[in-house]
Amino acid sequence: MTARPTLPSRGRAATAPAGRAATIATASPGPAPAVPARRPGGPGRVAAALVALLSVLLAAGCGDDAAPQPAPWHGGRIFLATGNTTGVYYQLGGGYADLISRYLPGYEARAEPTGASGENITRVTGGDMEIAFSLADTAADANAGRGAFQGRPQQVRALARVYRNYTHVLVRADAKITTLSDLRGGRVSTGSPRSGTDVIAGRLLTAAGIDPERDVRRARLSLPDTAARMRAGTLDAMFFSGGLPTPGITDLLAAAPGKFRFLPIADLIEPLTAAYGPVYAATDLPKEAYGTPTAVPTVTVANMILVSADMPDKLAYDLTALLFAHQTELGTVHPEGRNFDRSSAANTDPVPLHPGASRFYQNG
Repeated sequence: MTARPTLPSRGRAATAPAGRAATIATASPGPAPAVPARRPGGPGRVAAALVALLSVLLAAGCGDDAAPQPAPWHGGRIFLATGNTTGVYYQLGGGYADLISRYLPGYEARAEPTGASGENITRVTGGDMEIAFSLADTAADANAGRGAFQGRPQQVRALARVYRNYTHVLVRADAKITTLSDLRGGRVSTGSPRSGTDVIAGRLLTAAGIDPERDVRRARLSLPDTAARMRAGTLDAMFFSGGLPTPGITDLLAAAPGKFRFLPIADLIEPLTAAYGPVYAATDLPKEAYGTPTAVPTVTVANMILVSADMPDKLAYDLTALLFAHQTELGTVHPEGRNFDRSSAANTDPVPLHPGASRFYQNG
């Protein structure tokens, strides 16, 4: 995909690591200045909306036969809340943003790096972002008002269920760690605060009989920071939930061959399912993903693309249609872009489909 002009960054500024900017067409090529998060009704958004509305009114006045068109939602600016800069969310979010900018008239889009699932949901429902990538377990908690969203149900709707995330648990090769219970007393990164990785890491440790707040020295770190500390030897283990391959994991293993190994965790699927229902599944992390000697039994969870409940139906329909009309292009950004179809994408239960997305799956 050819890069397009980018929107100014919204909220916390971050940049892609060296060597990845060309993969993400809408990511800034260098450091972007930090700017305050924009909320509904802020000066920037109001001004953009007024300009768009004025353009429509002027066009309508040019001839009696011209049918007035609704102004683009949020002034035609769409920001996608993704995840860590070395994760799959950020790569696919960049590709999706490029599709929106290319093929959806009246709209420009940009992928923003974030702390992932939990943060993404609150930023979409708060009006700071328009689209969010999220793990299905975190999205289910948000919809029901439980877990990190206890007593605060979030008004999110799904456009699609997409590829599955694999839970990566990496430990130092020289450590005597063969099961999760061996992490007791260890230094463990459980991912960015409020991320889907942080949620599933805590649940897995609990299922293994470990209190994640008391029995390990827990660090809540982004994937780049986690990888740096793993290389430095200041962490014993790390969790990350991501698609295959996750660039940050690939880079970590390539930088230190033989220094780390994957821990099998699929034996914990029964207590996970008993506690949280069928949102998790046991499968193998294929040896081809990272060149491991054998496949590694692990736990997976689906991903969803979410929007706010107040997104216009037509826009939700068009955004959903883009995923399938240009899926081949999305797959060139990252292989996981190919790993969903219309039949599986509509299965977002317990998170409701947006009515516009539902109409696409029924009639599109």
